[in-house]
Amino acid sequence: MKARELGIPGAWVFEPEVFPDRRGLFVAPFQGPAFREAVGADFVTRQSNVSVSAAGVVRGVHFADVPPGQAKYVTCLSGRLLDVVVVVRVGSPTFGRWEAVELDPASMRSVYLSAGLGHAFLALEEATTASYLCSEPYNPAGERGISPLDPALALPWPAGLPLVLSDKDREAPTLARAQAAGLLPRWEGRGA
Repeated sequence: MKARELGIPGAWVFEPEVFPDRRGLFVAPFQGPAFREAVGADFVTRQSNVSVSAAGVVRGVHFADVPPGQAKYVTCLSGRLLDVVVVVRVGSPTFGRWEAVELDPASMRSVYLSAGLGHAFLALEEATTASYLCSEPYNPAGERGISPLDPALALPWPAGLPLVLSDKDREAPTLARAQAAGLLPRWEGRGA
């Protein structure tokens, strides 16, 4: 498995070897030893989520209160998605920066983001299925979000694809408003 850290510390792309044959393919999108070698720690999964989205659906930008936060390992099982990691840690030298990676079932590349980073994705095709391994279970009281349409962030949503958002994501505050309201995690001098 190949691994590379994105320009945001604490965010990685993992690309496993895919074994196609006349029956289909086999792949191990998450491999504990390769993860540990790249990141320097084990990834403990406490919840596994799957979402199926129509083309144009944007989910996020979501993050969880720190502590405990919620690290995620995201893989696209069908369709295609544009995965976006956003630095939402107040005081970080990379605050407000983002990185985007396209995920698809042909490459089976995955994105890992550490706790305290924001996460969003856009389904680029119908029936796009995303799988997320999560370090912590969903905690509605600790779930936060910022607007994926925040013009100051200028996330890379492609022109010409009508975006579909949940009411919660449409009404989420901008990064600046979330910061002013004290909703963002603080940078602890490591990671992004």
